[in-house]
Amino acid sequence: MLYHLIYPLHEQLSGLNVFRYITFRTALAVLISFAIFVFFGKPVIRLLAKWTGKAMRPDTPEAHRKKAGTPSMGGILIVLSVLVSILLTGNLANPNVLLLMAALLGYGALGFFDDYLKEVRKDGKGVSGKVKMAFQVLLAVSLVSYFVYGNPNRYLFFNAPIHELRIFEVSIPFLTYSHLNMGWLYPPFAVFILVASSNAVNLTDGLDGLAIGLTLFVVIAYTGIAYLSGHHNMANYLHIPFIPQIGEITVFTGALAGACLGFLLFNAHPAQVFMGDTGSLALGGVLGMLALVLKQEILLGIIGGVFVIETLSVIIQVWSFRLRKKRVFKMAPIHHHFELSGWHENKIIIRFWVAGAVLALFALATLKIR
Repeated sequence: MLYHLIYPLHEQLSGLNVFRYITFRTALAVLISFAIFVFFGKPVIRLLAKWTGKAMRPDTPEAHRKKAGTPSMGGILIVLSVLVSILLTGNLANPNVLLLMAALLGYGALGFFDDYLKEVRKDGKGVSGKVKMAFQVLLAVSLVSYFVYGNPNRYLFFNAPIHELRIFEVSIPFLTYSHLNMGWLYPPFAVFILVASSNAVNLTDGLDGLAIGLTLFVVIAYTGIAYLSGHHNMANYLHIPFIPQIGEITVFTGALAGACLGFLLFNAHPAQVFMGDTGSLALGGVLGMLALVLKQEILLGIIGGVFVIETLSVIIQVWSFRLRKKRVFKMAPIHHHFELSGWHENKIIIRFWVAGAVLALFALATLKIR
């Protein structure tokens, strides 16, 4: 909003020309979303404490039982801080920004409804797993349909006309100008990415600060990729897709990074508030959407490698018990396995953060290894 209201005045006031620079608006977006947590974090948490209080499941590790009563649904503040920040600093005419906002709101709304049933209405079951999955798929289909068929930027280009990257093709890491044409398989593949990503963050959100810290590393990596992909000379130098107008995504990721930092102030161990499904589903959906609009779908598996491992641990545990009647891990997701093995919660969180940071740096390094 500030961008649309203030930037047109730059001809009368030259100082306002600073709003044309993506780097300035990205930094401003970080500060605004972080400031929202600084000024409104505690009042919102006090309000949430009146309506919510995390009830522990019977199979919860013993160390977590002392967390009973901690307010949840803190994801509301994550979503609102990002929206306010991007409304003030972003270019709302950019279709990719609108897609990311739709993913944030859509998956956040689904998580909010689930949290509302469990926390406010005290319905321990919340939204059933099948219904939740159905809505996740339906939302993903809607987003992908617009991205593939309605997005005016559906034809993306590498750095020369001969290296055209169409919407149905995915870029292959480590290889120069290499892409795989998935044809009609791309839309279901994109739907899978959105659903898998939203569930992966949801599964990882089991320790204080774990999911939000890992999300921050992924967002920082995507900020760098978005800026490089939107800069013709840098994209040409690195042999990555140059995507017109994609640089604006860095303003959105900046707002998201500021929200992650702000939420970490209150979610770090010992947590004063949990994000709930409102936050985890919204964050996961946005990470999946970022992979699509940046045409780095495969790279998401590297950047978010810890999320992948957490999800695989659940899948392995379920299928092992169904087929062999034996469990591979003491408890899944895998962070609970380490808890039951005697690791302190802080030790698990820090080590998982380190792994997430290393994977994010490695993913950025692949842009040059081509």
